[in-house]
Amino acid sequence: MNSHPHPAPEGNSPDPNRGRILVILLSSLFMALMAVSIVNVTLPSIQEGLGATDTGLQWILSGYALSFGIVLVAAGRAGDLLGRERIFIAGIALFTVSSLAAALAPSITWLNVARVVMGVASGLVNPQVAGLIQQHYQGVERARAFASFGAVVGVAVSVGPVIGGFLLGIFPVEVGWRTTLGINVPVGAAITVLAWRWMDLRPRPRGGRKLDIDPVGAALLGTAVLAIMLPFMLASRHPSAWWLVPGGLVLTWIWVRWERRYQAIGNQPMVDLDLFRIRSYTLGSMMIGVYFMAATSIWVIQAQLVQQGFGESALTASLLTLPAAVFTAVSAQLGGRLVVRIGRWTVVIGLLIMLVGLIATVIMTPLITQQSVPLWILAVSMAPIGIGGGLVTSPNQTLTLREVPVAQGGTAAAITQTGQRIGTAVGTAGMTGVYFHLLPHGADVAADTTYSLIGVVLVVALVISVVDALGTQRRQHTSRL
Repeated sequence: MNSHPHPAPEGNSPDPNRGRILVILLSSLFMALMAVSIVNVTLPSIQEGLGATDTGLQWILSGYALSFGIVLVAAGRAGDLLGRERIFIAGIALFTVSSLAAALAPSITWLNVARVVMGVASGLVNPQVAGLIQQHYQGVERARAFASFGAVVGVAVSVGPVIGGFLLGIFPVEVGWRTTLGINVPVGAAITVLAWRWMDLRPRPRGGRKLDIDPVGAALLGTAVLAIMLPFMLASRHPSAWWLVPGGLVLTWIWVRWERRYQAIGNQPMVDLDLFRIRSYTLGSMMIGVYFMAATSIWVIQAQLVQQGFGESALTASLLTLPAAVFTAVSAQLGGRLVVRIGRWTVVIGLLIMLVGLIATVIMTPLITQQSVPLWILAVSMAPIGIGGGLVTSPNQTLTLREVPVAQGGTAAAITQTGQRIGTAVGTAGMTGVYFHLLPHGADVAADTTYSLIGVVLVVALVISVVDALGTQRRQHTSRL
């Protein structure tokens, strides 16, 4: 185990191991995100290999997403209390073992259980990544670290289907889909070993405070998130699931009341609701939740359009996203520098560029359908979406957590990520629902209508960002007077 002292608090000397730790964190992030996107192209092979039903296939995606979203906040709180490094290593080790179990699955039930455990493991890891970046970095360095974070997100999501298509192409059906899961095993094992050697795993000093994980608060919030997310994943086959949404909202209200009461009697709640008094944190979390309702759906619709509308393969659809992924990685690095200079206006610029890309795509889609322009033009028209996305995600992460106390960094990041997961579930269900409803009128009509609706959601995110940017300007102007 590494013997270096605990990371110094903000304002003291930075941890000399932070560069190596960042490599570990970003590698784990890449692995976890690729595990989500790579599965999208393997579903037909899994169905053929295991004889899975459509419901069984749906749970490969839904089980991971649900378990991931449920444990996020509790995992962030556990990291803040027990040590982010410890929870991170436990999560990576669990992710590695469950990936091996998934790759060896003899049945669809086995595979789905393994995917649920993978989701739990990913939920343990993700809050620690953001929390550890905040813990080890400050100021400009923190912005650059989160820029790398954003670059990894963009590349991992886009390159996953490409790698999956490649592995499916070189291996037989029964083996190919297993390699897309088994690829996590050597990577996860290496991350676990290096993290064990480089990270400080000693107990965190609590300054005389008692250990209080607030199990009732964790259970209430986890159940509320489950009740809110589940209908958006299952309602297409089980319409009665929509009744869970009001129950989830009621549970959320009960959770807020519980947290306030728990704090009032002198205990430490799972989430200190005073976090939401921090304007930049509240608006940033709200914006990114709305943003994910739109942004993740763009690529889902693109895949459907290319395959159903243009009759191309899943690999072709994923290759058309590569330019956007490359631009996301580049612009995320640029965003890391810009956010230090112009703050929230970086996000505003990114959202405007994304809207330009959406408009260009809406214009090009019917022209491609009519064969007036070649298919590869779609990659060009969607490239600004990648550029803008890189200027949104990582700068927003930096700005949203900027005023959050480091001691609450993991919990704060987890709340924001939970909002992202709910936004993704709502957006994917809603946007794909619109697309399939309009599909009889033509894939191009369905896609363009859905892209227009996505644009409306992005405008809402833009308005929130402008309000935040103007408010920050006013506060800075007042402080100078």
